[in-house]
Amino acid sequence: MRVIYMGTPDFAVYALKSIVEAGHEVVAVITQPDKPKGRSKALIPTPVKKQAMEYDIPVYQPEKVREEAMVDMIKGYAPEVIVVAAYGQILPESILNIPPYGCINIHASLLPKYRGAAPIEWSIIDGEEKTGVTTMYMEKGLDTGDMIEKVEIPIEANDTGSTLHDKLAVAGGKLILTTLEALKDGTAVREKQDDTLSCYASMLAKDMGDIDFNKDAVAIERLIRGLNPWPCAYTTLDGKGLKIFKADVVEKQGVPGEIIEVTKKTFTVACGKDALVIKNLQPEGKKPMDTVAFLNGNKIEVGMKLHS
Repeated sequence: MRVIYMGTPDFAVYALKSIVEAGHEVVAVITQPDKPKGRSKALIPTPVKKQAMEYDIPVYQPEKVREEAMVDMIKGYAPEVIVVAAYGQILPESILNIPPYGCINIHASLLPKYRGAAPIEWSIIDGEEKTGVTTMYMEKGLDTGDMIEKVEIPIEANDTGSTLHDKLAVAGGKLILTTLEALKDGTAVREKQDDTLSCYASMLAKDMGDIDFNKDAVAIERLIRGLNPWPCAYTTLDGKGLKIFKADVVEKQGVPGEIIEVTKKTFTVACGKDALVIKNLQPEGKKPMDTVAFLNGNKIEVGMKLHS
């Protein structure tokens, strides 16, 4: 098929590669503008732009995709279908109505649940046992269009936002190929979403990672995994910041936030219910490390308290 591809972050790269390598003609890629990074403020291309340039595909980076010049440009390419994955802007009807086969979105959840910006992380934080990818027809609303196909992915006990992201990116890249085939041969279904089953996966914010040890250890452990690698779950110990990347739940009790056990390899922090054995962390100003390395360089004792 003749495709225009719209996407921005790493999640969207695998699907672009999948579409190109399956033999579809990607005539243009639209992605978000480059962003300045670091002290030098050097402009960094989006992951999708990098991949498109490797394929020698024309790349467009409008501040607002709804601008008349962009709409005219898209019409000029005469795409049969527009495929969208984590692009970052809402498409106006003037674009949605261009391709005869529609604008198809690759969404990282089992719709109608988890519409919105961060479905991967929220599925872990909320303790879901499975998630997946849905391909859907786009419409004016946010992730509200008719569904076409789904694939389920189990959420493992050790999955983080990062590992689940990668699994879903691969799954989305495979699913879009079967969806494009179904569109082309006229077998694609349209299943309406039940709005009553939907919830909004809001954008992640840094302050979400501030650990409240009055909560259950199970809920905190899911937060730690869901916010890894960004924005990270964090606390303070002895007046210094401490990010926590991995912890195990144990059935022990104590004053929430207090260190109740220290071994040569780990330390255990009491929560509102049960406790967390801290396995991997990052002290302020240092690199991430296993807890054993942290304990070798820091005097940690029972009774010390972690503060939110």
